[in-house]
Amino acid sequence: MNKLLEAEVIDSKVFETLLSRDNVKTFQMYPRFEGCNINTYIGFKHVMYLSEEAVIQYYREHGVIPRRLYEDHGICFDLVDHNIRILHGLKLDDLVDIEVQPKKTENKEMVFAFRMFVDRDGKKIKAATGTIAVMFKQHDGVTDFEQAPDFVQPFIVSKLDRTGRFQAPREPLFDPSAGRGEVNPDDSLISQVYKPEDNVFVWKWHIPYIYCHYTKFMQMSGYVRIMEEVADLFWADRGISIYTYLDTRQWIPVVPSAKITMLQDAIMEETIYTVFRMDYIFRESTYTHIMDCYVERDGNLVHVATGEISHGYAKNVSRKEWKLVTFDDVTMDALNNVNKK
Repeated sequence: MNKLLEAEVIDSKVFETLLSRDNVKTFQMYPRFEGCNINTYIGFKHVMYLSEEAVIQYYREHGVIPRRLYEDHGICFDLVDHNIRILHGLKLDDLVDIEVQPKKTENKEMVFAFRMFVDRDGKKIKAATGTIAVMFKQHDGVTDFEQAPDFVQPFIVSKLDRTGRFQAPREPLFDPSAGRGEVNPDDSLISQVYKPEDNVFVWKWHIPYIYCHYTKFMQMSGYVRIMEEVADLFWADRGISIYTYLDTRQWIPVVPSAKITMLQDAIMEETIYTVFRMDYIFRESTYTHIMDCYVERDGNLVHVATGEISHGYAKNVSRKEWKLVTFDDVTMDALNNVNKK
């Protein structure tokens, strides 16, 4: 049996140590082979996965085992906020040092800072930094589990509700004709949160079970996957094929930063609207999108997550290296949606 699961779950003194800012731990991990998207470079999604796993491992090493929390006490271990800045690209087979340090506890959230380091030509360089927030949530279907330890109680919430700390919904405008998938000009729900006239792309679908955990709840990694996919759909909607750019120019999208904040629970198979809004373009070399996710409930849209992601385009210089490029007129027109009907 797993030695972690044999131990008593959560010692109170260990839990105090877990939250101490003086307690910094370093973990070594390899990126997943699946994340090798650009030659041997690792895509942003799997860089975020690395930081998630490091924070989860930090808890495990202090006796806080996500499996035990759920099976013994009906508590869901939830990552509810993830903010990352990628400074240098990670590659396949990189052994990454990931430092995890408690940052603060606030509003029943435990926030951790992380830093990633990787060896380049014999030097240790900083590859990424960011923060992750963790919450413990009582599963709404649990009735027969033991009472959680007293020292865990201050961090348990009955449901996810972080909306009071964020301005929502956002206020960009929306042209229904720019929709995709099931969205069409007659979709009245989306008009609750966006008005006509601006640079917004909307993707409407259903939350699949493969993006959920603890039986039915949408999890952080699901939103990371949505963020990656909606960016791909956005470019297709604007008439630009990522493959064509790669085949004719050797250009590929790269991500220097991303962040996602969960606001409320979203449930498996709910209808979800992913709204992707152009925020700004910086020096014709990077651009930032705002992503907002809403679910349909009782004829209304409920804001369940928000985030932003920055992109640039890099040109393939060799099998080992890429170089950031300046956008041309075709790319700028697509980003600004100047050909919108």
